Amino acid sequence: MSVTAELEPATRRFPAITEQALDDLRSRLGVPITDTIEPWNYEATRDGIRHYAHGIGDDNPLWCDPDYAKTTRFGTIVALPSFLFTTSRIISGYVGGLAGTHAMWAGADWTWHKPLLRNDTIRTEARLKDLIEHQTRFAGRSFQQIYHVDFYNQHGDLVAEADSWCFRTDRDHAREVGSKYTETRERGVKKYTPEELAEVYKLYADEKIRGSEPRYWEDVAVGEALPRMLKGPMTVTGFIGYAQGWGGLYIRANKLAWQMFDKHPGLGIPNRFGIPDCPERVHWEEEFAHMVGAPGAYDYGPERCSWLTHHATNWMGDAGFLRQSKCQIRRHNPEGDILFIDGSVVRKFEENGRFLVEISQQARTYNDETSANGSSIVQLPSRKA
Repeated sequence: MSVTAELEPATRRFPAITEQALDDLRSRLGVPITDTIEPWNYEATRDGIRHYAHGIGDDNPLWCDPDYAKTTRFGTIVALPSFLFTTSRIISGYVGGLAGTHAMWAGADWTWHKPLLRNDTIRTEARLKDLIEHQTRFAGRSFQQIYHVDFYNQHGDLVAEADSWCFRTDRDHAREVGSKYTETRERGVKKYTPEELAEVYKLYADEKIRGSEPRYWEDVAVGEALPRMLKGPMTVTGFIGYAQGWGGLYIRANKLAWQMFDKHPGLGIPNRFGIPDCPERVHWEEEFAHMVGAPGAYDYGPERCSWLTHHATNWMGDAGFLRQSKCQIRRHNPEGDILFIDGSVVRKFEENGRFLVEISQQARTYNDETSANGSSIVQLPSRKA
């Protein structure tokens, strides 16, 4: 029985969510996932790290410059915290079950235990943690599908752990009934003037990477603001730039694309030529993005989470360590959007001999709409330690 059958059959282009599919998915709760799909990266190579960093617009020399990294306490290039998105398809939102139902990556809670250094290898363990029903403006009855993933290095050390989640949405309901983006559609596409772009680009010109200058815990004050960070203006080129470093699972060519669609016939959605093509093209094909209810071709969820961690690592410097990051996606960033990331220190505390700072973060669009909320906990050096 369909749980999203209120639409007339004539308006349906995609499968509906059914109770049978939900029951099947619930049967997987807590079960270790052993048939994981090959990740984009097994190893934190020099090039892999740099490609991911550049994919989010991060040119920190600690991740990108071997000569610089050699002078730091690590003695080598370090993988930026969000690089781990490339080492697990599950943490990146390629979730199982509910065939034909769209998956909108919507957030993650990360905890890091150790730095990931150049040439470290990663293996993961994953399980479906929870399935929660929601009523949404975007697509009516939707299901939050939460996974837990642990990340281990070649020595068996737990490097990080995370929960991430997707919202499984009825594509047809989102397109025909969803009201979340009514105002966005009515507003239409904004065209920026050279003067407007010059004003926002000042944030890129002024962006500072703390780098080798330690930021001591004693020097941080509650209420202190982090420098504003700019991301955008959003372009399809930028979305593809991220996919180059992150590695979209469904971005395959020729024989490999045919093998994927032959094995999973429901995965390939015909394009305007009648050729099966991947659902991931919502990120670069505006027409298909509209078919699933999105306001236009839009950014990747893990990309936005990575922008929040970039905001924190720029501020903390080489001597800091990002312990935790939480990110909740609130809306799509379609092509043309500009995003401003702000943050402030909300707490200073000591725990298990560590000197920690909690940061509240918000990402808002050029139209002052909430794009994402988040927080970070950063470990800083202390003069008294």
